[in-house]
Amino acid sequence: MTKIRTRIAPSPTGFLHLGTARTALYSWAYARHHGGEFVLRIEDTDVARSSDESVQQILDSMAWLGLDYDAGPIYQMQRLARYHEVIERMLAEGSAYRCWCTPEELDAMREAQRARGEKTHYDGRWRPEPGKTLPPVPDGVEPVVRLRNPRSGVVSWDDLVKGPITIANQEFDDLIILRPDLVPTYNFAVVVDDWDMGITHVFRGDEHINNTPWQINLFKALGAPLPQFGHCPIILGDDGLKLSKRRGAVSVTAYEDAGYLPEAMLNYLARLGWSHGDEELFTRAQMVEWFDGSHLAKSPAQWDPAKLAWVNAHYMKQADDARLAKLAQARLLERGIDADELDLLARAAALFKDRCSTVVELADWIAMMFIDPKPRAEDLQAHVGEAVKPALRQLHEDFARIAWDKTSIAAALKAALAAFGLKMPQLAPALRVLVCGRVQTPSIDAVLALFPRETVRERLRDV
Repeated sequence: MTKIRTRIAPSPTGFLHLGTARTALYSWAYARHHGGEFVLRIEDTDVARSSDESVQQILDSMAWLGLDYDAGPIYQMQRLARYHEVIERMLAEGSAYRCWCTPEELDAMREAQRARGEKTHYDGRWRPEPGKTLPPVPDGVEPVVRLRNPRSGVVSWDDLVKGPITIANQEFDDLIILRPDLVPTYNFAVVVDDWDMGITHVFRGDEHINNTPWQINLFKALGAPLPQFGHCPIILGDDGLKLSKRRGAVSVTAYEDAGYLPEAMLNYLARLGWSHGDEELFTRAQMVEWFDGSHLAKSPAQWDPAKLAWVNAHYMKQADDARLAKLAQARLLERGIDADELDLLARAAALFKDRCSTVVELADWIAMMFIDPKPRAEDLQAHVGEAVKPALRQLHEDFARIAWDKTSIAAALKAALAAFGLKMPQLAPALRVLVCGRVQTPSIDAVLALFPRETVRERLRDV
């Protein structure tokens, strides 16, 4: 039985965007489900627009998402000799031919076709045919190489997502497969790569559907086995328009920067076009167990930031406190806050994480322990009135004497309530505003116990 092999092949002309990340996830999960292999290939033949920075961003995104690969990264520009070898074979066999049309000739050809009301296409003037006399080879023109695409019949395949698809060959030109600079075009290089690397299943965005007939004809011309194709619908932004590198999309690593957890991002991306019953939340292992290539949606999915935040909040609650402490520590350091007590940060994470959708929000909570909270004037006016100030002054004194733990702090608060005839809804908001700079927090005794004793007393000093 042939081993399942899938791949992801991003172009390093920009960041790894969400659609490609979802495709990578599906390809990875399908290979893992079937005990196969997953390949990372960098399609860098667009030399003018490719960059080392984009390559690194792709590698960083894959690492953050935990999408490990069994081969790669493989770079197309390191395989030029192989592409040229296949081109020479196709030229010798007659499945490809050289074309010396200049860009000006092609423009004129299309203009004339438009003037006649025809669909623009390459007219095949350099395509060899029995009994046909080709034009003389012009001086000073570097040729391209074109695929001799069939002019009749159809291309059909049973798409893993969309079902049977049939497109007539006459809809397609003789594709350029090698440019004058001897760099192969996308459609040619991807076929040779998939053939050489034994790729059995190709998941990709449905914008590639029009490329698939050319690629199938190339596979047939080479006598190579066809992979199965699955074209996933696009992801729409929350405005209903297509997410893309050019409009509205941000990089995968931007979500890491915004404080999302990789397990949440994988969970959310998986559900943008795939389902397992009514399951909304599932682990990476569960996805691998369930992802057999079925139940892929045929309609576009819509990006929902609120849903992603909900999923991330779930994983924040589940996350190990020590892990969250390190993540929050890095965020605090970015703000110039050197919080080096990881045990303290872990205790803070345990207390605050239920109120957070992201690591950035967790860092916001923890930051109040290290910097002046600067209470808002309206909060001071609303909650730190004359009725509560005597109790606050007493607590300032009591906090110097008691053991500094949640139980002792709770007892001091209870004593202050009794001594000054107050209720906790009067005292607790005043403490929160003065010490934390916010009206809402978890249980005030637990929060105060996180702070150094002197920090709390300093913030109550001038009441």
